[in-house]
Amino acid sequence: MILVWFFIVPLIVLLILRVIFFKGAYSQPSPPPQGILDMHCHTAGFGAGGSGARVSNALRESWKFKLYLKIFGTSEEEVNEKGDEIVMDIIVRQIAKSQFIDDVVILAMDAPYDGKGNLVEDQIEVYVPNRFVGEAVKTKKGLHFGASVHPNRKDALEELEWSKENGAIFVKWLPNIQGIDPSDKKYRDYYLKMVELDLPLLTHVGDEDSFSRTDNALGDPKLLKFPLECEVRIIAAHVASSGVREGVENIERLLEMMPNFSNLYADISTLTQMNRSKYLQQVLNDERLKGRLMYGTDYPLTNTPLVTALQFPLRLTIREIVDIVLTKNSWDRDVKLKAALGCPKEVFELSRSFLRLAS
Repeated sequence: MILVWFFIVPLIVLLILRVIFFKGAYSQPSPPPQGILDMHCHTAGFGAGGSGARVSNALRESWKFKLYLKIFGTSEEEVNEKGDEIVMDIIVRQIAKSQFIDDVVILAMDAPYDGKGNLVEDQIEVYVPNRFVGEAVKTKKGLHFGASVHPNRKDALEELEWSKENGAIFVKWLPNIQGIDPSDKKYRDYYLKMVELDLPLLTHVGDEDSFSRTDNALGDPKLLKFPLECEVRIIAAHVASSGVREGVENIERLLEMMPNFSNLYADISTLTQMNRSKYLQQVLNDERLKGRLMYGTDYPLTNTPLVTALQFPLRLTIREIVDIVLTKNSWDRDVKLKAALGCPKEVFELSRSFLRLAS
């Protein structure tokens, strides 16, 4: 009897405290729409099946490597046997079962290049070639091509053209590991070509800590002013929700720019992750992001314990928490969580309309 009360009393106290301090969603919640486009989805590979993909030795020998493959839903043994495309096949099967997601954009990741246009082998963290992604998605229902073209490449303009001709709907950068300074004036022709081809830029903004080598100074939102002035449409990944530059949080540096550039947008990927969720209330309620925020997941990070409804006991009802936790499909789980926290319908719909991708 004493043992029973040992558990019951603390539980009753916790429930009472929850009722007292419960705050509800960050913004007015509404049911999420169907037919959503996830515009921020990664694939992976290390060259199996002739993909040409690579990861650095440091990353491959790290504990992170096997974890990344696990959250993709595969293993090193399976990828070796079936080739790197197996990751995209797993994604196709998962979105086919999703209640809310119809399409995802699969992101290539170019290698780093030096100022003379030479590929820098010893600085490669992750390399996922355009040819691999661009060709693979053509045969897979619901997948679309997000190209990655380093502006230092000698053939950068030609690669942009090839990417557009082969279905790319935007270009993806991760400057922190690719060694790209977006403010470099020598990229003017590159930016003008992007505008000509109607290729927006999805770029990581803020700090990056998923790799063995990174230069976080290149994640400064202020470095985006030059391409914005060149009229490139830019999506700032994660709303710059990590890191500090010049004593100011990167997210604040990005938000300061929103009123000055109508071609600047952001995505909500990873904003429910434990290390970023403190910014979610601000992001969902800041008027400067009204009509500028779009849905993405940064898949497969939605498959980690860092993204869970259990971290929001004062924002979600018990019924919502149970429903979300018991949802098996990672995309549906992510949509339900963001919607319950107050992510409006327009955020779920903007990615498709912004990228001019018919449903």
